[in-house]
Amino acid sequence: MIKSTVIIPNFNGIQYIQACLESLYGQTTKEIAVIVVDNASTDGSMELVRDQFPQVQLIVNQENTGFSYAVNQGILASQTPYVILLNNDTQADLSFVHELEKVMDQDKSKKLFSASAKLVSLYDKSRIDDAGDYYCALGWAFARGKGKDADQYNSDCEIFASCAGAAIYRRELLEENRVGMFDVEHFAYFEDIDIGYRAKIHGYRNRFAANSIVYHAGSATSGSRYNRFKTRLASRNSIYIIYKNMPILQILINLPFLAAGFLIKTLFFARKGMGKDYIQGLTEGIKLCASPAGKRHRQKFKPDRILNYVSIQFLLWRNILRLFD
Repeated sequence: MIKSTVIIPNFNGIQYIQACLESLYGQTTKEIAVIVVDNASTDGSMELVRDQFPQVQLIVNQENTGFSYAVNQGILASQTPYVILLNNDTQADLSFVHELEKVMDQDKSKKLFSASAKLVSLYDKSRIDDAGDYYCALGWAFARGKGKDADQYNSDCEIFASCAGAAIYRRELLEENRVGMFDVEHFAYFEDIDIGYRAKIHGYRNRFAANSIVYHAGSATSGSRYNRFKTRLASRNSIYIIYKNMPILQILINLPFLAAGFLIKTLFFARKGMGKDYIQGLTEGIKLCASPAGKRHRQKFKPDRILNYVSIQFLLWRNILRLFD
């Protein structure tokens, strides 16, 4: 029985997509379905997938719809118990799929929403790229272990959210009356933090699967770790995620931390010559929150989830300390 569908969003990934797919079809788990969602690539990567990997289900968009919309298309086209999201600039270790499925299968309570693989730098395999994601009261999302020795992260553990660059999700929980799908208003960036945050509000968990390994090039679509497009979009989404997931009281409790966090980020990007882009993103985020789309996606506070909110709040404070781990 096929347990998982691997969904790969692709935009001009000619440099990476072939190696990515070859690594998937060399897995110890032979029974997998693969869907590539192409966002109007112009570099021949779509044609490469179609011609060299006929077993792949290919969904072709006429414009770049963004990460969230593309993976939602793949999720809707899947029929397996699990869906695995995978960036096109990755190469999967032999047991990548097996280890992710194993972690999910072991959760008999079905309270585990997602599990994040261990992302190791493709160009320096001794270094971690992402060992699960954290989110803190400063309004910052950050990758656990970024740039550190990969051998330090060999144990499974609870995380705030899974990095959607290489993660497995329980498909039934992505239905509208449960956690829901990825929010297309994000376009890209913070969408995985948002869905992991929503899962925690609903009482579900996210976990790091240390034995599931992928090698990640990083920033293949945006071009670099820091650039104007990424800075503006991430800034916008950092405002939006607070508005849509925090009740008013929680926003007020965190306001001093959030103000400090956004001030520090403004100064950081100003030093990189992108201060205006960061502030523009914040402005766009406020506008998004006030828009009909933003209001529609806002999570409604329910009293029976109060303990989940309390648990999340303690994590938001605790994760500030994890910045210094």
